[in-house]
Amino acid sequence: MSRIWMKTVGVAFVAALPLLASAELTANVSLTSNYKFRGQDQDASRSKAVKPALQGGFDYSFGDTGWYVGNWNSSVDWVPGNSLETDFYGGYKFQGAGLDWDLGALTYVYSGGSAANTTELYAATTYGPLTAKYSHTVSKKYFGAVGGRNTGYFNLAFAKEVAPSVTLKASVGYTRFASDVQGVPNYMDYSVGGAYDFGSGLSLGAAVVGANKKNFFGDVNKNRVVVTLTKAL
Repeated sequence: MSRIWMKTVGVAFVAALPLLASAELTANVSLTSNYKFRGQDQDASRSKAVKPALQGGFDYSFGDTGWYVGNWNSSVDWVPGNSLETDFYGGYKFQGAGLDWDLGALTYVYSGGSAANTTELYAATTYGPLTAKYSHTVSKKYFGAVGGRNTGYFNLAFAKEVAPSVTLKASVGYTRFASDVQGVPNYMDYSVGGAYDFGSGLSLGAAVVGANKKNFFGDVNKNRVVVTLTKAL
């Protein structure tokens, strides 16, 4: 092994020390009464309002560079042969034109039910309590829908602390299916609720969550009162 190569590696390592020192790893775990994704129940095996799901993941930020990666997981029951959703994502956050921006990619993986695997690119911007986000499907399918590539999802969310430790939250979203997805209507989802921060990373949230087009999608789009207990680690 040449001394030149060793010296180069050593210089690179020393240069990376500030970045490593400022990097941050965070994690979280949650128990929710019903996992709703874009207004739809992710446990389709039961019509009950309470369908508990265990969730959790981690985020790793690369210091002050704005780059990050992460993983999030949840129990589900709508994909045949699968009971776990595993998400992998990464992106870049920055400020520009007086706004906070977030650009990235996210892949949803269903082991044992790979036909539902989906990858999206996303872009989000935040101004004060408002965040607008658009996600665009780049995989061949959108959660198993044949020809789902180019399906788009737009979400507008509001979050503001209205009292000490109390945050009001609301959002509305719109799913626009790709033109080659036959027979499935575009639909809107919504959520209105809030969260209480107990401190030490423990919070409790509650919201009414649902979606329209209930005549087509059935029980999964029903309005549910969703209660979630979260612990940041």
